[in-house]
Amino acid sequence: MKVNTQSINFNADRKLIAFIQKRMDKLDMFYDKVIKSDVYLKVENTSDKQNKVFEARVSVPGDSLIVKKQCKTFEEGVGVAVSSLERQLKKRKEKLRAYS
Repeated sequence: MKVNTQSINFNADRKLIAFIQKRMDKLDMFYDKVIKSDVYLKVENTSDKQNKVFEARVSVPGDSLIVKKQCKTFEEGVGVAVSSLERQLKKRKEKLRAYS
């Protein structure tokens, strides 16, 4: 799957981008019709420890799934967001099976 990663207000490390690609590729196991995904990484200028925002938009035929998580680290945000996307893709797949 093609993952477009954009970092806002900072430069993302290659290790972080590779980690995101690896975790997002696992979504293909749950729903094989994923077209592409767009990932946005933001660092907010607040005194709060949870200032890292991970936002993902996954495009599937006829729809797009959006998840936005705010955590202490981007790795934690990726994990939470990917598990949420897994649930959404499983639910979508079950609905498609029920209609056919």
